[in-house]
Amino acid sequence: MAYRDDSEWLTLGQAARFLGVAQSTIRKWSDQGRVPAFYTPGGHRRYRRADLESFLDRSGPAGRPKAGPLVLLVDDDEKVRELVRVNLEFEGYVVREAGSADEGLTAIEEAKPDLVLLDVMMPHVDGWEMLRRVQERYGAGAIPVVMFSGKLDDAAEQEAASHGAQGFIGKPFDLQQLIDQTKQIAPV
Repeated sequence: MAYRDDSEWLTLGQAARFLGVAQSTIRKWSDQGRVPAFYTPGGHRRYRRADLESFLDRSGPAGRPKAGPLVLLVDDDEKVRELVRVNLEFEGYVVREAGSADEGLTAIEEAKPDLVLLDVMMPHVDGWEMLRRVQERYGAGAIPVVMFSGKLDDAAEQEAASHGAQGFIGKPFDLQQLIDQTKQIAPV
């Protein structure tokens, strides 16, 4: 019987922490064959540390492609952020999340994104005000912004354009439409 060093094997939770992603993300990646997994007789996943390190070498931190465009996603809804992040990362984008306009502005100071996906309706400072501050600091159009909101009417898209946004998507949004618009503005 071969000896197996259990310290080399990580549980789903440990592997997710090691890669810096949600458990649902690593589960999806292993289902797609991007990250090799061993399935125990009980159906649990185990990951070899060496496989995870190799994945990071190919992809970069948190499994993100090393050269993909940086997208800043600003939304106060954590579930929306996770859904969009996972799907954009799968498409090859590096995604940074912010739960408020203030966090988003700080994130832009730290690393200028190739695109900002910005929710209109947020507490304290709304998306319109954040867009105004970004344009004031960096210039109109210097950082492309796509707005999205649950408050959808005929004037919403025109309002977004008049504020200098490159796009507007209503919520709940068609995820493929959001991905397609992201690819048009910041191609992978």
